[in-house]
Amino acid sequence: MNRILTPKVLLLSVVIGGGLVCATLIIILVKRPAAAPSLSIISGAITVVPAPTSTPPYIPPTPTSQPPTLTATFTPAPGQFALGVYVQITGTGVGLRFHSDPGKDAPMLFLGSDSEVFQITKGPKQADGDTWWFLTAPYDKARSGWAVQSYLNVLKSP
Repeated sequence: MNRILTPKVLLLSVVIGGGLVCATLIIILVKRPAAAPSLSIISGAITVVPAPTSTPPYIPPTPTSQPPTLTATFTPAPGQFALGVYVQITGTGVGLRFHSDPGKDAPMLFLGSDSEVFQITKGPKQADGDTWWFLTAPYDKARSGWAVQSYLNVLKSP
């Protein structure tokens, strides 16, 4: 049976369909997320955090299976330069140059300050008309090198 739609049914269909479309649009507008702010509004600060430094791991000394050998200890006379003696830099005014080898022409390693204390670990050697000693800082083994005796004073043993 063929029925022709009456104008009332057609009008009712259009109104119901339009209402559904309007309801869907309202739901979409209400539920949508807030708009992101524009890039021109965003501002901030950058904090630069330095990278951590590497600390070598502590490796405890291994005990020796043999008992230590007894050696005679040398006690130098007061004020005498000798291996194991502690010395202090004095009278330079600007610091004492430490070299990789004895001699003024050897490459310089670092500058020791007046009043800085070192231990004599090698020497003596003669170069450029001076007596040179290999000195090592007791607090930092990396601070070591050859220095001229003229600006060193022997300290009393602790």
